[in-house]
Amino acid sequence: MEITEIRKQIDETDKVILEQFLTRMKLCEEIAACKKDQALPVFNREREREILARAEENAGPMGPYAYYLFSVLMELSRTRQGELCAAPTKVRTQIEKALEKEEDFFPRTGTVACQGVEGSNGQAACDKLLPRGKIVYVKTFAAVFSAVESGLCKYGVVPIENSTNGSVRSVYELLQKRGLFIVGATNLQIRHELLAKPGVKMEDIKEIYSHEQALGQCSKYLNSLDDSVKITAADNTAAAAKMVAETDRRDCAAIASHDCAALYGLTVINDDIQDSDNNHTRFICVAKEPTIHAGANRISLILSSDNKPGALYGILSKLAVRGINMSKLESCPVTGRNFEYVFFIELEASVKEPGVLPVLDELSRVCEVFHYLGCYASV
Repeated sequence: MEITEIRKQIDETDKVILEQFLTRMKLCEEIAACKKDQALPVFNREREREILARAEENAGPMGPYAYYLFSVLMELSRTRQGELCAAPTKVRTQIEKALEKEEDFFPRTGTVACQGVEGSNGQAACDKLLPRGKIVYVKTFAAVFSAVESGLCKYGVVPIENSTNGSVRSVYELLQKRGLFIVGATNLQIRHELLAKPGVKMEDIKEIYSHEQALGQCSKYLNSLDDSVKITAADNTAAAAKMVAETDRRDCAAIASHDCAALYGLTVINDDIQDSDNNHTRFICVAKEPTIHAGANRISLILSSDNKPGALYGILSKLAVRGINMSKLESCPVTGRNFEYVFFIELEASVKEPGVLPVLDELSRVCEVFHYLGCYASV
């Protein structure tokens, strides 16, 4: 048989499949109405197992393929029923409330908490996000979150990801545990330099200070140094520069920005020490309320999936069905639980787009862990 004739038969078969699919989804809508009237749950595990087992058994050698096909059908059916009869979720309530008072533009002013001291990359991110903001410096990322929670500051700015050294896991953990929301973001190009007191030469240096992220971003250079040079983590790159400037020692240096050299009276020993010239850090702005500003086109989530084959696919398929692009997926072990993980997910979407709010509803119902972190734009 010619390939064109086979394709013609496939087209005819596809037509029948589509007709039957639409019939099945219509019946699912009728089931949803019955479940809503009788206050029955959308998910019926026993019923789905029966359907999947029957499909696999009746398909012969194609059993595994039939099982997969009907798993997708179950997922689509459950999603549609959830849209029609499930009760409003916490995330829907949060988002609808935020949309009622949507603000046109990201604010230019406000009190903002920042980890570090003057001259830090965090300070530069604050200036970019809130050009006329009042910065309150604190020692740790946790203190940034506490300042916002207590009302001391309306906003907090923290790094969340670096193009060279990856995610800042401690910030993701704070987002999961502390209940703040992302309301804005910005990217900074980062350039690290080795700074020391005037007159100090490279051969004089016995210890180098900087933030652990900066140390990781300059690992190739640091590994090339003599083993006698001690590498010490500091709270912040600018704090490291300030410490070197204020100490009586002349055998130490800091990895920090060029601005810190002028700010703290240091000289540049080496201005080419980072692993990559394409070194960017993404900072987020957090707040107590999930405010949605004009142009918000990114959604961040933390969620979990069952530890079984296809569980993560089941989550991702809900996004694929609605054409929602996922720009980030990263797993992180759950502290205190063996081999259990949560996933950090970012979507290129707005909660105002059709189909987005229903999928967030569905995810919040089926995931044991679900945190909506916010819908925001990059400034």
